[in-house]
Amino acid sequence: MYVCVCKAVTDSQIKNAINNGVCTRKQIFDCLGVGKNCGKCNKQIKELLDGNRRQQSIMQEASNEPILNAY
Repeated sequence: MYVCVCKAVTDSQIKNAINNGVCTRKQIFDCLGVGKNCGKCNKQIKELLDGNRRQQSIMQEASNEPILNAY
């Protein structure tokens, strides 16, 4: 799905950038050129970043859980 129509950037491209270490809106703007023309994509970019942060937080909490013995 296109997130930034001005630059023809999709949510997959943004997710790939996030998965490759891009972690701020400014970095996404610099990397993909989005958000500089009309700005309508800024809300969706923030949602994608927030979703990634929530997912990382959940994964980190799960990795800190003690492993139960199955004995």
